[in-house]
Amino acid sequence: MAKYREPVCRLCRREGGKLFLKGERCFSAKCAFDRRAYAPGPHGRGEQYRHRRESDFARQLRAKQKARRIYGVLERQFHRYYVESLHRRGMTGLNLLQVLESRLDNVVYRLGLAESRSQARQLVNHGHFMVNGRKTNIPSLMVSIGDKIMVRPSSCARTYFKELPAVAEARNVPMWLSRDLKTFSGDVLRLPERSEIDGILDEQLIVEYYSR
Repeated sequence: MAKYREPVCRLCRREGGKLFLKGERCFSAKCAFDRRAYAPGPHGRGEQYRHRRESDFARQLRAKQKARRIYGVLERQFHRYYVESLHRRGMTGLNLLQVLESRLDNVVYRLGLAESRSQARQLVNHGHFMVNGRKTNIPSLMVSIGDKIMVRPSSCARTYFKELPAVAEARNVPMWLSRDLKTFSGDVLRLPERSEIDGILDEQLIVEYYSR
């Protein structure tokens, strides 16, 4: 399975803003973006690069890359999600964001059962979750309205899940999901609305990028 294996803090610096890829660390003094808020590489601090006017293509590319990196999706899979969104009824940009939000690893993260999407992906990979009573280890699995996600009974005895309720209580759950920390489970009530998805994403620029 392909995945990004380089330091993820470089991605935040390249996109010029926090993407919250490392969970609680992004809110602490250890955050690399707070200490070096410029693009990585030999030209990251150059005035001529920081103040250069971006072309339309550059803005479209950056919007696409930012979305890919937030959700931890590689290019081929991201493009497949875009094609799927084209064939759905409604606005393509919103459809794309809803597809990304429907990934199992993202839903686990939104439920507060993991600190970051990368951690949620790892937990799913290790087989700690069930969807509608069936074990799954596929982070990209698309959940649907009415699906129930829960931690496997055999995994609840692990130290991570024993300590989870005290930490997860402080994490807000979006209105399109419901959560029960007593049973380590959650339900998909509906698809998310645009206001319930990260505001730093610009889906219109992504659509323009693929419509060239």
